[in-house]
Amino acid sequence: MSTLHSPGVSSADDLVALRAGVAGPVLVSGDEGYADEIATYNLTVVHQPAVVVGATSVADVQAAVRFAAARQLPVSVLGAGHGSSVSSAGSVMITTRRLTGLTIDAGAMTARVEAGVRWAEFIEQAGKLGVAGLNGSSPTVTVVSYTLGGGLGPFGRKHGYAADHVTALDVVTADGELRHVTAASEPDLFWALRGAKGNFGVVVAVEFTVFPIAAFYGGGIFFPGELAGDVLHLFREWVKTVPEEMTASVGLLHLPPAPFVPEPLRDRLVAHLRIAYLGGPSDGALLVEPFRKLGTPIIDAVGPMPYAAVAAVHNDPVDPLPTYESATLLSELPAEAVDTILRHAGPGAESPLILAEVRHLGGALSRAPEVPNAVGNRDATQFNVFLVAAGGPPDAEPLHAYQQKLIDDLGPWTTGRRYLNFMFERDADPKTAALAYAPEAYQRLTEIKRRFDPANLFRINHNIPPAS
Repeated sequence: MSTLHSPGVSSADDLVALRAGVAGPVLVSGDEGYADEIATYNLTVVHQPAVVVGATSVADVQAAVRFAAARQLPVSVLGAGHGSSVSSAGSVMITTRRLTGLTIDAGAMTARVEAGVRWAEFIEQAGKLGVAGLNGSSPTVTVVSYTLGGGLGPFGRKHGYAADHVTALDVVTADGELRHVTAASEPDLFWALRGAKGNFGVVVAVEFTVFPIAAFYGGGIFFPGELAGDVLHLFREWVKTVPEEMTASVGLLHLPPAPFVPEPLRDRLVAHLRIAYLGGPSDGALLVEPFRKLGTPIIDAVGPMPYAAVAAVHNDPVDPLPTYESATLLSELPAEAVDTILRHAGPGAESPLILAEVRHLGGALSRAPEVPNAVGNRDATQFNVFLVAAGGPPDAEPLHAYQQKLIDDLGPWTTGRRYLNFMFERDADPKTAALAYAPEAYQRLTEIKRRFDPANLFRINHNIPPAS
């Protein structure tokens, strides 16, 4: 194992001291295992930390944070590697994949999840117990990171954001101390952590409420691309009538001819209706019937399903991909907005997008939770538009330009605000990151940041600088 100094680490002695205080691997560029340790799900993101600490315990996290603070180095945190923000170059990176503690108490309807646990593991265990968490579309995202950013999932209109149901967090702050944070013990920090992600420390575990959802009515219907306009226009009218028990989205997909794509969906435009209904199957079938009358689908996989199969609602890919992503929030979805999306991503469009998705929000997602948190932009927001394009670095500029043109053309209906878990590398400027919060909430976050991280140690993210 190398002991040569790395940029930002002043000497080989620094590494020797860090390795002596950490049970997990401590690696720098050139070490065997360094590349694997910092590998990401989004292959367009390339990390270059000065040193990476594979945390096996809270003590390892504390040692890494104290090491970084003593040397005035930023701390970056890597879970599943779905997200992207500013460069991690020169940072002390903490990888959390070895923090795998997972406890679900179905009697008390609570769960405690450590930072390395992915939703796939949680869903499998919860499904056996007849309970559910408020997971998102992808089973390969870590529970903690997703929840800290808000957590928008297929049961959201009924139950709100995942962050709304957090009851406690264990976090290592910039002073290296482990804090058990609740509404009673640290009310300001508890408010901030639930919605501002990694700006205030390394969250090593989260506790939250689970729900008695053993099964639901849901899944996806794939329509041929020529019906994309019919599907989206029906969707915009249909969502005005559905109860809060129904959470739904439509994705216009143009997937590659790859082995992970079902053969009937390869290399063609399809419109994918995704639903999750927390009511009876017969009522669910009646609600979906208008779509089934549109025409013959390619695949109709909507029906009663166990919670353990919830990932099939969206069918997100589970293998790493090189993608560029953008998103915007809409206050309404009139016919003109639908036509704008179709013009850029529908039949006949020479689109580089592999996904243009419209998610219906509202319901509990529009209401403040019982215990307020920092998740913002609830009341005026009715839809999230999410765009994904695949390609390598040479494709980045034209792909981003295409996505931005679509978003700009949706301008008359956008809120001008953002949702943190759908913010990406190009959204990392603090002025843009501030759009995830109401102005008064953002000001409060900067003041809490000044109290807990005055040196902005945790800045490899969509950063909230400390108030000056």
